[in-house]
Amino acid sequence: MLTSFSVLQTPAVPFCAFLTDDAEAIINFAADGAETKYGSALVTLVEIRGGAARALGAQMAVRGDGGYCGYVSGGCTEAAVAAEAVAAINKGTDRYLRLGEGSQFFDIILPCGGGITLAIHVVKDVKPLRQIMSALQKRKRIALRYDPSTQSIVAEKAYEQATSSWSGSSFIRSYKPTLRLILCGRGIEVEATEKVAVASAFEVFAFDRRTNDFDETSIDQDTAFAVLFHDLDQELPLLEAALRKTPFYIGALGSKRTHERRCGALWALGYTPAHTDRIKAPIGMFGPTRDANALALSVVADVA
Repeated sequence: MLTSFSVLQTPAVPFCAFLTDDAEAIINFAADGAETKYGSALVTLVEIRGGAARALGAQMAVRGDGGYCGYVSGGCTEAAVAAEAVAAINKGTDRYLRLGEGSQFFDIILPCGGGITLAIHVVKDVKPLRQIMSALQKRKRIALRYDPSTQSIVAEKAYEQATSSWSGSSFIRSYKPTLRLILCGRGIEVEATEKVAVASAFEVFAFDRRTNDFDETSIDQDTAFAVLFHDLDQELPLLEAALRKTPFYIGALGSKRTHERRCGALWALGYTPAHTDRIKAPIGMFGPTRDANALALSVVADVA
């Protein structure tokens, strides 16, 4: 006589699929995972009590096989969060998870001493996630609305100054395109700044008016514009292009005296003090610098 035995499924062991803070990569991992046999969950930081290592809206994506990416804390809780997300995926039901202060998990202590609440959403519809990725690839701002009562997500247009926060009973997670840095100039200053910016995960375009045709349509509201010429005649047309657009940052190399000459030249072209007040000069966070590496750090820090 044969006896049937029920086989208990071994819970998936969480593992970091790859290290990233990039919102688009996290959303893509969640969307791709949802379309596999494992399923996926999107984990969002929706409440902070006291201090926290990440900002409100920080996210992780977790697959049902235990693979995860992203951060909702400083790296100390992500594996435990992934385990909870896998349990939610297996049950097919969203859940909240409280960690740190006010949590039932006494063995999980946040180094910052505060507490966080995470919303674990089991992805059933990947369309909103694909819409998020499409918008970011087109350099458009967008938001994801999560409704806990219906356990659903919807992509929607983001407000210009929107931040991730609760709106009534829904949590709105806002997304911006990758920060773009346009460098105009030539020589060691541009080369050093480009290296630091690329290492900081900026999207970088470098232009030299002697060899490149500058396209001002590449300037948008999530762009920083840095002019690193030592020649006012070379930089003026570029600054005019930036002033016609709405980059969040415009900076130019040179001393205060050089900037006075720069402003005078722009005023002679019809620009006003309100226009030239948009230009940070001398460029950078640290003030005057004497070498290319210090300038690169100063510019990238100021932009960030």
